[in-house]
Amino acid sequence: MAEVSTPAAGMLLVATPALEDPHFADTVVLVIDADDEGALGVVLNRPTSVPVGEVLETWAGVVAEPDVLFAGGPVGRDGALALGVLPPAPDGAPGEPGERVTAAPVGFRAVWGDVGLLDLDTPVELLAEGLAGIRIFAGYSGWGPGQLEAEIEEGSWYVVPGEAADVFRPSTDTLWREVLRRQPGDLAWHSTRPSEPGLN
Repeated sequence: MAEVSTPAAGMLLVATPALEDPHFADTVVLVIDADDEGALGVVLNRPTSVPVGEVLETWAGVVAEPDVLFAGGPVGRDGALALGVLPPAPDGAPGEPGERVTAAPVGFRAVWGDVGLLDLDTPVELLAEGLAGIRIFAGYSGWGPGQLEAEIEEGSWYVVPGEAADVFRPSTDTLWREVLRRQPGDLAWHSTRPSEPGLN
């Protein structure tokens, strides 16, 4: 079964037509943390028009394209949260294929797989060289205890596995559809729904 009902780090929340909150219409949210105290994530497909360099000048040259802030959600919009991804092990490196052969850089805290949170107070030169991609979000999405589970139960979100490439892709215009399209079974059919379901 493609759909799961339990949010966890690395899962994607894909907004369904039943979700009426305009903050999350047609969004794809990466869950960063989820436990009994609630859940936290960032919206992946809401780039802003604000260049990273206008807000965090030293990070301007190292973020993934487009080099703008992304609107991570309605909470804490005056703060920034950054995600980075570790590079894959080089071909021919000692160890098993895909196995990490270098330590994560200072200021990187793994969240899921090779994706982790970055401490933006860390000197950029200590972080950037050890990462394959960086994206910075203004604000985040948060839910209190049981709140996200209730929204999932009422049909507001599809919950599907994420991929690191979802976080750092250069264009997010088609992310919603592409995430659904790669799911097995009936869920893939939802990717073809019109933006106005009543116009069928």
